[in-house]
Amino acid sequence: MDTRRRVIQGWRQLAGQLLPSLWLLLALLPGSASALKLEVEVEGVEGEEQKNVLAMLGIYQEQEDQELSIARLLALHRRAPDQIRDALAPFGLYRVEIQETLTEPTAEGGTWIANYKIDPGEPVKIASIDYQITGAGASNPALPKQFPMQVGDVLLHSAYEKAKNQITSIASAEGYLNAELLRHQVLIDPVAYQAMVDFHLDTGPRYYLGKVQFKQDLLDERYLSKFVRFKPGDVYDPDLLLALQGRLLGMEYYDKVEVVPLIDQASSDNVVPIEVVASRNKANKYRLGLGFGTDVGPRLLLEYRRRYIGRHGHKLKSEIEVSQALQSVVAEYRMPFRNPVQDYFLIRPEYFAYDTASRQGTSFRLTAAQSMVTPGGWRRNIGVDYRYEDYEVGQGDDGVFNGLVPNISWSKTDADDPLNPRNGYRLKYLLQGTAAGLLAETSWLSGSVSYKQVKSFGERFRFIGRADLGAIWASSLEDVPGSQRFFAGGDQSIRGWALDALGPDDPVTGETLGGRYLAVGSLELERKIKGNWSAALYTDFGNAFDPSYTSEWEQSLGAGLRYGTPIGPVRVGVAYAITKDPAGFRLIIGLGPDL
Repeated sequence: MDTRRRVIQGWRQLAGQLLPSLWLLLALLPGSASALKLEVEVEGVEGEEQKNVLAMLGIYQEQEDQELSIARLLALHRRAPDQIRDALAPFGLYRVEIQETLTEPTAEGGTWIANYKIDPGEPVKIASIDYQITGAGASNPALPKQFPMQVGDVLLHSAYEKAKNQITSIASAEGYLNAELLRHQVLIDPVAYQAMVDFHLDTGPRYYLGKVQFKQDLLDERYLSKFVRFKPGDVYDPDLLLALQGRLLGMEYYDKVEVVPLIDQASSDNVVPIEVVASRNKANKYRLGLGFGTDVGPRLLLEYRRRYIGRHGHKLKSEIEVSQALQSVVAEYRMPFRNPVQDYFLIRPEYFAYDTASRQGTSFRLTAAQSMVTPGGWRRNIGVDYRYEDYEVGQGDDGVFNGLVPNISWSKTDADDPLNPRNGYRLKYLLQGTAAGLLAETSWLSGSVSYKQVKSFGERFRFIGRADLGAIWASSLEDVPGSQRFFAGGDQSIRGWALDALGPDDPVTGETLGGRYLAVGSLELERKIKGNWSAALYTDFGNAFDPSYTSEWEQSLGAGLRYGTPIGPVRVGVAYAITKDPAGFRLIIGLGPDL
């Protein structure tokens, strides 16, 4: 009996020793186990160092892999210390000590735990720098006299690469096309734990820009020469050539532009001729647009562009826009001058029909104007319009305006992103008017200011403020055509009211007649929620006023959601007209940039 008991106990001990190993062996076989659970712990580093370790640590990157096997896990664990050391080297850490452990699960289906305790040690510092500039640029003051990193600095690989790129970029911008790094290395002395930096640059000869020749069959070369912002003999700078390419592509004359420096044809004094090879773009461009806004309802836009007309860069743009409240047909012919990228003369005939809450009418306008950008960055338009307008405001206030209207405007937009700005502003001044005798029977002068600003606070908040002010000098309101009077109300004015619903009222009929003065403002606070979604709270206030009629200060409160898109935010919200009698809600829907 004792013998039998000893045999059974022996088998149990043998099984206890062999079964874990057998289980591990079976787990190593392909397809022998379900997806294992793994938790990776990294201790001892923070911030950018931790981010770089996790990015290079294979076991961390594969911990969610459903195909991860124990064999793969063990291999990744063996490689982890070397990967951690490689990840910390760019921070000057070369004496890294690591304690790594891999804990098996206590039960089948449990979690493996890979733990890495890191002692990064002290960073290595620069003990010496051998910095030399030779060649024609050795005495060029634009090139640093000292290496940007100093003895005693921690050896950060990012700082070294930044210094190297800075010096080579300056050499390129200063015309040293053949600049060559004869020696650039960082040596680490593991015993003394010091770093030695060697950086030798030979600039070679200096090159200069030569004459620009165009190979194309579309535009007159005298016109194309206006796009060239450098003169023969200027120091060769590749950024100037990139800018030339960008200007030509931006005008849409060509679908492909190559600016080629003919270095092999450089003269004995290192002047490099430039060749521009361009292929013409398609002449015609069409666009169909569909939209919706609370003010105008569904909207259809048809656009046609003629990218080039003749040999001097003329362009034609025409649009047909149709909505329930507004319809327009516009054609604009542009003739570039001076700086063709931004300055032009224009002739624009326009037919416009409007039917809003307070006014309706039709208008024909023929504009001749000069549009240019001033040295301060303002877009200035000076022109004269011939206008014919047949209008009706309210009930019984109708008339016809026929006359010349000289006008001038200044506008400027500055934003960090033109479609979805975090910070920026838009400002416009407009002055226009007419006088009896300029084909007109009445005289009036109108001035207005429109301002909007976007300001961010932290990562989540944006403030959006808007102000619109205007004044008309006229002997009476009846002298001012319906389209030129000031009204308030609408998505771009005071939300909570329909487009043009607010303004001075006729004391007899109660109809809104418009006014000679405008004061409207808006305050909005937007908070990012998640991803492209944000929420907004806003208030709008003000009105149009006239000394001959009565109008009240109006205000609304609202809230809404915003969703950022590549063409600007989609806005959906409600506005509550708190001063309206009776007060009420109005749905607000819109799409487009904030500025």
